[in-house]
Amino acid sequence: MTNQLDHYISNHIKSLYRHKLFSPILYMILLIVLWIIFPIGTILSPKVINEKTSLDKLYKENDRYVSITLTDLKFTGYTQEVLGQTHGYYYYTIQDGCCNIVLLSPKTSEEGLPNINKVTVHAKIQTATKSYHTLLSKIAADLNWTDSGIYGESSSYYISEPGFRYGFSIFLILLFACSGLYAIFSIICYFVYIHFPWLSPPCQQLARFGSPKTLLMQAEEELATLPQLATEDMFITEHFFIEISTDGIAFVPIQEIIWLYKHSTLHKFFWYHFSISYTLCISAKKHLYIQCPKNLKSDIDGIIDYLAEANHDILVGFNEKNRLKVQEIQGTPLQFEKFIALLKKRL
Repeated sequence: MTNQLDHYISNHIKSLYRHKLFSPILYMILLIVLWIIFPIGTILSPKVINEKTSLDKLYKENDRYVSITLTDLKFTGYTQEVLGQTHGYYYYTIQDGCCNIVLLSPKTSEEGLPNINKVTVHAKIQTATKSYHTLLSKIAADLNWTDSGIYGESSSYYISEPGFRYGFSIFLILLFACSGLYAIFSIICYFVYIHFPWLSPPCQQLARFGSPKTLLMQAEEELATLPQLATEDMFITEHFFIEISTDGIAFVPIQEIIWLYKHSTLHKFFWYHFSISYTLCISAKKHLYIQCPKNLKSDIDGIIDYLAEANHDILVGFNEKNRLKVQEIQGTPLQFEKFIALLKKRL
């Protein structure tokens, strides 16, 4: 038993953050894959091309966002509509026997000018869709071309000015950057917590009572010697209450505890009641709050009785008298507590 409890808290902290490492690492891999597949970063510096540049080659090289100068544009007579609103106007231009289709915004095309001699736009190279092929067939009929003729002279891609959604792309880039930085920060923190457990949040929350490293060493030494009371995931040593479960890790000096109570949770699926679990709620000095969920009533009752005997100043049970007493001991409530109190008044 003693060997199993050596460095028990530190080992569980390390195990907890090793498991947590997988999520940010997988997320970073996903971000990298998405960044490669959807090169939205190129929108910040679109590639400058001319109308003779091969769209097929650019698209395959992931150069989707471009700045292009177009000449001799002719309105096809067709528009693109989205939710009943005109989203763009289709133009075509023929250069060196090749027919390029261009979708211009209403502003650039001045809502369908018949001819545009020259215009420079930021646009996105988009692949052909069913509606694009339908458009080519209609243009072929209007120009007295055959479908095979226009398909042979046209690219499988077209230029879309409305597709160059700068604002939305910037939002995605910021989302990628912020979430990626958060994932990297999490990975670094988890590595630190694995190698230096006393720097982890479960230990750092004890900084209000003393040195987290010293308190961790003391708690582990007492736990390794012999816990005075133990349940499946809760332990009591001479000076500490310790909770180590799949829901989290927490420990606190017994002399700092000021209030204990339990509440029940009914687990059910529709009308079928599965079980009732109990949560031990602990309030300690300096606004430290700990919850130990999913426990048996008998285990929590035993813990409460033992802690109340070890520290006669602990208030036991949830009632208004104890709540007011704890509020008096804690002093000025934290901003979060003030916010909760305000919500209760509103309700």
